[in-house]
Amino acid sequence: MKTKITELLRINYPIIQAGMVWVSGWRLASAVSNCGGLGLIGAGSMKPDLLREHIQKCKTATNKPFGVNIPLLRKDANELVQVCLDEGVKIFFTSAGNPKTFTSLLKENGGTVVHVVANLKYGLKAQEAGCDAVVGEGVEAGGHNGADQLTTFCLIPQLVDKLNIPVIAAGGIVDGRGILAALSLGAEGVQIGTRFAATVESSAHENYKQEIVKAGDQDTTLAFKKIGLVRMMKNGFAFRAVKAENEGWNELQLRELLGAKRERAGIFEGDLIEGELEAGQGVGMINDIPSVKDLFSRLLNEFEQVKVRIKTIVR
Repeated sequence: MKTKITELLRINYPIIQAGMVWVSGWRLASAVSNCGGLGLIGAGSMKPDLLREHIQKCKTATNKPFGVNIPLLRKDANELVQVCLDEGVKIFFTSAGNPKTFTSLLKENGGTVVHVVANLKYGLKAQEAGCDAVVGEGVEAGGHNGADQLTTFCLIPQLVDKLNIPVIAAGGIVDGRGILAALSLGAEGVQIGTRFAATVESSAHENYKQEIVKAGDQDTTLAFKKIGLVRMMKNGFAFRAVKAENEGWNELQLRELLGAKRERAGIFEGDLIEGELEAGQGVGMINDIPSVKDLFSRLLNEFEQVKVRIKTIVR
């Protein structure tokens, strides 16, 4: 399966595992890369020394390409970047910040840079900054989302029409149907998050994984619109966050409610009541916790089956 993204990243399949906080450690990233996709280590929940450890372990666990996702809003982003350069990382996915911050430096060191965007304006800025590709992430995605709330189905064609660099689709993609749909919209690859979060190799807590499996189509919500839109599963904390917004709490009050460790509590420690359980709208289609190898095989089989099915629908 060849696309511009497989050629750019030197992978067999245009499937990228998202660099999720508290989920995407070296075990998950290496497992995805060993299957022919691109695994990403999620640096957003790591201190520099821990990131170095995960990179080194990932290099031992796979001889295939893998990358690191770095949220640019991190105060220590420059330290995380330096660790990656020291360890010879060549693929960088950046998000939540100005793509000009590190792109030139990373490319001068032989890196490939992909930036996550939520609208066309920021896609054009990423291209102008010299990024090699963009991830167009719709509001269906779990975690932090764009304020414009553009859906994947509407965002991807607009990016494809206006950009000269490859586009990777993200948000709500959990199976082979979603992969084929994204490619049909013009994307050259897909980035999948929540589906990979509920795998054996994911570093997330078992409670969190089971909540994903149990969730239905209406079990996520958007909160914290004033301070950075977040899609999460509905629980006690999520309901309180939405209620606080409806009551008109200001940004300071909302930041105090969110605190600094909600993601860790929910995703890594398994607090299902007070933790922030980030997940995308595709949770309603996730019904098990397979190994990455089994999931990858399933995604490819589904993709091929849907290609055949389309021929019976469109005649």
